[in-house]
Amino acid sequence: MPSHKRAFRALACAASALALAMTAGVSSASAAPSDTKTGKTVTSGWNNWSCKPSAAHPQPVVLMHGTFGNSWDNWLVLAPYLVKRGYCVYSLDYGHKAGVPLFNGLGPIVKSAQQLSAFVDKVRKSTGAEKVDLVGHSQGGGPLPRYYLNFLDGAAKVGKLVGIAPDNHGTTVSGISRLVDAVPGARKVFSLTLPGVEDQLVGSEFLKKLNSKPDTVPGVTYTVISTKYDEIATPYKSQQLSGPNVRNVVVQDLCKWDISEHAAIGTIDTIAFHEVANALDPAHATPTTCKSAVS
Repeated sequence: MPSHKRAFRALACAASALALAMTAGVSSASAAPSDTKTGKTVTSGWNNWSCKPSAAHPQPVVLMHGTFGNSWDNWLVLAPYLVKRGYCVYSLDYGHKAGVPLFNGLGPIVKSAQQLSAFVDKVRKSTGAEKVDLVGHSQGGGPLPRYYLNFLDGAAKVGKLVGIAPDNHGTTVSGISRLVDAVPGARKVFSLTLPGVEDQLVGSEFLKKLNSKPDTVPGVTYTVISTKYDEIATPYKSQQLSGPNVRNVVVQDLCKWDISEHAAIGTIDTIAFHEVANALDPAHATPTTCKSAVS
């Protein structure tokens, strides 16, 4: 077989493997549940633009989905969980590509961060809040908000950042990134077709810029919630941040029976979500244990 055909086949295999890895465990991309009378998306109390923050929870919460996710499927459990606890909760779609419905987080993270910036301003204007708290999964909990905080003056508008399985320092995707780098031109192809994915791979130009600055910015409190069984944002310890006002949490240290991997920890793991609630309201934090899965 000619060398260019072998390279193309290897690249196709790498692309397929990476896409499968990044979408593993993602919720089904069926239409969001809707109200048959109004046709509006049903989000169980979140994205309520008439919500006004309470004295107990004065900062609204902005949720940011992960790569290949969207503003509702990532948050079908966590958003109602926080609304029930009295928060004004909002979620956005970012990084969408023309012709690709439902699967977002694919565009360049720099542009996605600009979308986040505009959305935060919209939430602040609607609620009257000076600051918001950010909670995100994967890309939405790490490189995206950190770029916003570091390069788009977001720090003045944010009180807390809670990252669930965030690939803060890039990911090897369980070694798949090495396969991409082994194929000449593969990085370029990913950069053109799935820039939001390539931005997150170890060694990307985006990550070099992002991590040229300290992990944290003054005035923001950071929480990183990870699982040892993460197969996407790998190695899982690379998710952790260094600096003042940082708490790095591994869910297995709280409940050794928690077997959540990358998708589950951000979509259905109420042990992780209990830690999210603790991070948002540390003054009323309660111990997170295996019992938190049903509390």
